[in-house]
Amino acid sequence: MTQPSLNTEPSPADRPESEPWLALYLHIPFCHVRCTYCAFNIYTKREGLIAPYMAALRREIALAAGSARRPALSAYFGGGTPSLVPAGEIAATLDACRSAFALQQDAEITLELNPESADEAYLRALRQTGINRLSIGMQSAHASELELYARLHTLADVRQAVWRARAAGFENISLDLIYGSPRQTLSMWQDSLHAALALEPEHISFYGLTIEEGTTFERWSRSGRIAEPDPDLAADMYEWATDTLDAAGFEQYEISNWARPGRESRHNLQYWRCEPYLGLGAGAHGYANGVRYDTALRPEAYIARIDSQRAPQEFPLTAAVEHIEVIDPPTAMAEWMIMGLRLVRDGIDPAEFRARFGLSLEAIYGSAIEPLREVGLLETGPAGQLRLTQRGRLLGNQVFVAFI
Repeated sequence: MTQPSLNTEPSPADRPESEPWLALYLHIPFCHVRCTYCAFNIYTKREGLIAPYMAALRREIALAAGSARRPALSAYFGGGTPSLVPAGEIAATLDACRSAFALQQDAEITLELNPESADEAYLRALRQTGINRLSIGMQSAHASELELYARLHTLADVRQAVWRARAAGFENISLDLIYGSPRQTLSMWQDSLHAALALEPEHISFYGLTIEEGTTFERWSRSGRIAEPDPDLAADMYEWATDTLDAAGFEQYEISNWARPGRESRHNLQYWRCEPYLGLGAGAHGYANGVRYDTALRPEAYIARIDSQRAPQEFPLTAAVEHIEVIDPPTAMAEWMIMGLRLVRDGIDPAEFRARFGLSLEAIYGSAIEPLREVGLLETGPAGQLRLTQRGRLLGNQVFVAFI
């Protein structure tokens, strides 16, 4: 593959004087089964590749870092099913991160966990590696929904996973849920959220189901086996959940994410704030040094690419990189708007926009902002920030398209 030259060093307005903090995303593409809604880069029946894959991932970590030992504030093992990976491999990979990067002493280190893999000894071993945050894929409290999603766990497994995680010393747990799915009623959704709250997590994420191309759900939808999601019902579910979580003491900080005070995902905030992150592993996406990139999808190809690298490449690239896009100023501004508006409390600070891009928010986007204010989708917050209204949170895509 031929790659263009990367003369992309940001201007002083694009980055602080000191080296910016990075977030590290580590993709684990292995699963026992593919969930019916899943469009991620995952592979089943590849357990024999886990050890060579993790060895290649550790080599990529060193290659991506180069000799600079740049500072990092978080590491996130996502997937796929990271909890399929033995704790020893996780420990060795975190050691590679610490060797290659100046990982913050109190870095947030997250691992996505499937409830059925929450073995007591495994959780204790994970905690000893330095993993200090778990993101548990609960999805639903209803057996019928879990079966529809091809999930391998039960509500009892979720409860046991949380209890075992607490016993292992985890003090920061997030639960993931899905709403607006086929055959889901409002009362079913309410049951699921109440069941999640009963487990007293520090963080809750919930996502409105979309039927993605190439998924089992897409095939079932085309054949009439399942109905398309009902947007009006999904809106009712979202509004009810927002009120319920607010009453339970959670703070909404992003369209789909709620946290106890101080428990926001520092790693994910890096994405929404358009700060640099490295995507490492097969099919990972990254953004650093003014470049967005993605890596080879198939684990076998990824391993071969990494094993073949002989000469260093420009940060943040490695031999695994398939595509790159140099982010020009108009694209950077549009992404800043779209991602920043997802942060429902913080929104867009006009002064920060000017400091980053050297232009005023009104000069660039005034003609897009005012019509959205007039129809009640955008507002000015108490600190002067531009942010979504309550109604705007339900119609976010209609807002975001105005900045593309």
